[in-house]
Amino acid sequence: MPKTFHEIRDPIHVFIKLDSHERRVLDSRPFQRLRSIHQLALTYLVYPGASHKRFEHSLGVMELASRVFDVITAQENIDEPVRRHLPEISKRDDLPYWRKVLRMAALCHDIGHLPFSHAAEKELLPDGWDHERMTRELVLCKEMKEIWESLIPPLNPEHIVKLALGPKKASDLEFSDWETILSEIIIGDAFGVDRMDYLLRDSYHTGVAYGKFDHYRLIDTLRILPFPPSGAYEEQSAEPTLGVDAGGLHSAEALLLARYFMFTQVYFHPIRRIYDIHLKDFLKDWLPDGRFSTDVDHHLSLTDNEVISALRIAASDSEKQGHKHASRIINRKHFKELYERNPEDVAINLQFPAACCGVTLCAKLGA
Repeated sequence: MPKTFHEIRDPIHVFIKLDSHERRVLDSRPFQRLRSIHQLALTYLVYPGASHKRFEHSLGVMELASRVFDVITAQENIDEPVRRHLPEISKRDDLPYWRKVLRMAALCHDIGHLPFSHAAEKELLPDGWDHERMTRELVLCKEMKEIWESLIPPLNPEHIVKLALGPKKASDLEFSDWETILSEIIIGDAFGVDRMDYLLRDSYHTGVAYGKFDHYRLIDTLRILPFPPSGAYEEQSAEPTLGVDAGGLHSAEALLLARYFMFTQVYFHPIRRIYDIHLKDFLKDWLPDGRFSTDVDHHLSLTDNEVISALRIAASDSEKQGHKHASRIINRKHFKELYERNPEDVAINLQFPAACCGVTLCAKLGA
């Protein structure tokens, strides 16, 4: 008999399951491209184990999003004020549709990433573009629309865009309270599963134990917070949001600490950051007009593999565009940290650039 469900082994979540219809999204060009996009750019030059890709991260986000959805929509976990304010949560016939939309939005939330993820995004895309906007273009492209229409049930691609990007990045779309809370499951600043998975996964692959926290307990205690009565608390937002039951407070605190430690130990590591700068400088020289194209087909054709190949060629030939920057990366001749700003610098000299850290000063002085 043909399989209707598929299992993928994962070092963080053990098994990630998809049905045969969702498998079509997994096998699509935009998603398969993520097999060749490093989650942490060139961080593997500092932490050798950090060679994981956006592909497995996106699978993990889908898995966690499903778990959160099942917890917050369980009837025993819904307060009566929430039920009144979010009538969708009691429409049991509609919940499977929204669960599927959430899973596909979580799976595709990163398909717009450029080569090496965030490393060179800010300065190498045209004004007004970022990876979220590129994700939107891909979700709505012809290839993906055909897949959304073929799923059972068929999915509205605009719903997927809303949940994958959230109200801030899709501000031109009108969000219901229900869509807002579902998008928060994926990209929420407090308990978004995108953050949960990347902390756990990055911690595992870098070998930095500080990124771990009890995500099982945290997810089991997540709830949709009751909406305050109109005018009761002026300082409270009337928008829906996720909160945590008292039993999950320690897990929530551990998540915040994990994020703090991962930023100090990994994401802000000075050598890791300087490699981002060397990569950005190389791409400025190597790319046509010094920027990435926003054309869908061009985006799908460019991955880390093509950039790494270009880096190796440029590093071995002084006549090639970007040779100096490529050589620093390939031969590990990166700029060294000279000095790291501390608060006393500002007290002594108010003109000291607040944005500068040891890495950026090093890059400027070494250039």
